[in-house]
Amino acid sequence: MRYVVDVDGTRFEVTLDGGAASVDGGAPCAANLSEVPGTPVRIVRIGDAVHRVTVRREGARGRYVLRLGGRRFAVEALDERTRAIRDLSLAHARPAGHPALHAPMPGLIVRIHVAAGEHVEAGQGLVAMEAMKMENALSAPAAGRVKAVHAKVGEAVEKGALLVEFE
Repeated sequence: MRYVVDVDGTRFEVTLDGGAASVDGGAPCAANLSEVPGTPVRIVRIGDAVHRVTVRREGARGRYVLRLGGRRFAVEALDERTRAIRDLSLAHARPAGHPALHAPMPGLIVRIHVAAGEHVEAGQGLVAMEAMKMENALSAPAAGRVKAVHAKVGEAVEKGALLVEFE
């Protein structure tokens, strides 16, 4: 089975076949996921490596927050058919007025993934901000071209601050 997995705005194609997994068409390797009963902890085995991952479902179908090695990852994992349908729906969605990305809460800008003039797809990661000691990936509301990036790495922003403006 093939899945399209977005990790903090970066997209991967993951193929699962029995007890093996491959990423972006690479060589398959042994992979296994097991639950720790009564907890959000999962044990992930990839080849000889073993990882302890905390998983929390976040909002819409296929969206999760993973914690691994002290880092937080915003992840969306969908089978390829569902991903294609969602991409088509988002590509044809038209936001009311001039689309823009605003800060959903006060926080600190830690990464900017786009620049003025770049074309972005709906749902693509644009900005990462830290709020309440958690990193949040902020995504494009619709497909389009970036008109201006108003945020700067290291800048503290208030809720509602204009971060990215689109044409």
